[in-house]
Amino acid sequence: MKKLIFILFVLSNVAYAQYEDFKIDALLTPKHKGVVITVGGEQADIHGFSNESIQLAVNALPVEGGTVKLNAGIFELKDAVRLRSNVKLIGSGPATILKRAEGFKSRLIDDADIGELKLMVEDASGFEAGMSVQIWDEHWSSCWNVSAGAITDIAENILYIDSYLVRDYRADKNGWVSNAGSGVLIKDAENVFVSDFVIDGNKEHHESVDGCNGGGVAIFKSRNVTIDKIHVKDFNGEGITWQITENITVQNCEIEGSANMGMHPGTGSPKSRILNNNSHHNSVDGMFICWRVHHSVVKGNQFHHNGRYGICTGHKDTDVIFEDNHIFENGSDGVNLRNENSRNSPHHNTFTNNLIENNGQKGEGYGFAIYSAPQYLVIKDNTIRDTGKGTQKAGVFLRNDAPEVTIEGNKISGHVKGNVIEEK
Repeated sequence: MKKLIFILFVLSNVAYAQYEDFKIDALLTPKHKGVVITVGGEQADIHGFSNESIQLAVNALPVEGGTVKLNAGIFELKDAVRLRSNVKLIGSGPATILKRAEGFKSRLIDDADIGELKLMVEDASGFEAGMSVQIWDEHWSSCWNVSAGAITDIAENILYIDSYLVRDYRADKNGWVSNAGSGVLIKDAENVFVSDFVIDGNKEHHESVDGCNGGGVAIFKSRNVTIDKIHVKDFNGEGITWQITENITVQNCEIEGSANMGMHPGTGSPKSRILNNNSHHNSVDGMFICWRVHHSVVKGNQFHHNGRYGICTGHKDTDVIFEDNHIFENGSDGVNLRNENSRNSPHHNTFTNNLIENNGQKGEGYGFAIYSAPQYLVIKDNTIRDTGKGTQKAGVFLRNDAPEVTIEGNKISGHVKGNVIEEK
């Protein structure tokens, strides 16, 4: 046990700086590794193709953990697959598809108050026990103000849920309940590994999922989690989101067609490793780095054809290395350092050996747009170019009061407004 604790300590303090893709197997006990439960089909331990079938396997694992192996097939998700500590969830490649069920929502007809566990709705016909829910009104409608949980029981038009409401939601202020939810949910857990399957968000037929409460893969208040070779497509929300976490690795994943961000690390998530992913054709950003993501690595990724920015970073996002990424043909800026004051700007960040080209596809943009006031920002040995499309108007745009930025060794070319320009 002491040896395991030592391994965890070492990994949490040095792996992010070494760019190494350590394997979760190194963190698991022999007993954890030995238990495997298969799901999907007549030859599996559990035959069904649903989130209930997968959850049954997860819950059947011993306290020490183990592996749930998903066979090829389409698994319908009426709720997220909820993972706990020391669990591995492994698919069989692209033929294993976890698909969100059809969306449904209904108005509240009575106020739903903070700390309450029941919801009186206008129409309960589309809800089922075990189904995920999100609750909001026109005043409390985003992020941590949205409540999320699952239905435990239904009596006529009253839904009973498993999580206390976090706000007062008023029926006369357009209070709503929907069956929106994540694909895979990891909450209050550690030493989790997820790999090798597709999450189909069924975007056209599923209700919107708030990004601080869910995503194709959603990780909250957890540590030592690896998401590897997961393809999230057409999710009505954020592809992969992780909030209030430590030591999260997202690698070799493809995230496309999300109705919000492709990836969203945030709310105090140090030591994230974002490696060799392809985030594209998402409605907003390829990756939105939220508040207090620090001492992390973003390496070898592609961010392209996203609706706004390839990468957006800002509030206290410090000591992050961005290396060997290809950021191209996004709607506005390739990299956007959003508007923050000098104390809250993203300090001590380094961009090196990235290729940033032809952004601004929705009108115009910059390779780098620096609207904050970062200290010790380094932009070095990158290729920043417009290859004749005329949309990426400048290589680097600087706010007029930005501190000195180290810009050296870059190959910057083809911009109609100049290589490096300052706000006038």
